[in-house]
Amino acid sequence: MNNQNLIIYDFKILFDILNEIENHLSFKLLNVSKKEYSKLQLDKLHNYLIISKKKIVNSENQIFINNHPLKLIKLIEIINVNFIKKKFKQQSEVELGLYKLNINSRQMFNKNKILGLTEKEIDIIIFLKNSKEPVTISKLQTEVWGHHSKLETHTVETHIYRLRKKINDTFENDEFIKSSKSGYFIK
Repeated sequence: MNNQNLIIYDFKILFDILNEIENHLSFKLLNVSKKEYSKLQLDKLHNYLIISKKKIVNSENQIFINNHPLKLIKLIEIINVNFIKKKFKQQSEVELGLYKLNINSRQMFNKNKILGLTEKEIDIIIFLKNSKEPVTISKLQTEVWGHHSKLETHTVETHIYRLRKKINDTFENDEFIKSSKSGYFIK
């Protein structure tokens, strides 16, 4: 089912044009006047873009059409590219309780602090976050590093130690990665 919504803000002629070819579009259309916009519950429309002739103050996910005329095929391309960018951005940000992890920029952040991470540190955090139970050192070796050997190595412990230290130094949180007899975990 299509869950992309294009909100056409105060641009009736554009709505009429797109409405004629709606069956061929990969998104739903919503025609919204200036009056109706204030009543619109955007938080219930998770995947939306707003298209308008001018910028709407305090609103996200906007496309402005100020160059007229514009070929219809080009307009649809612009809309589809913006939906793809939005989806890519949503998929690249992972919620981690008080923090967010941006996989693309390799940064962990909260409201006012940013921590740069390595690719391996991101792999560790994501693996621990996605695990329903504590993860053993050998499981991390196998799944994150790809080591299948039973050789004694302290790679995992060293990486976890350094990652905990970085997080504590930046966010003053020494409880982000926890450990138990069963292994490491993130709440």
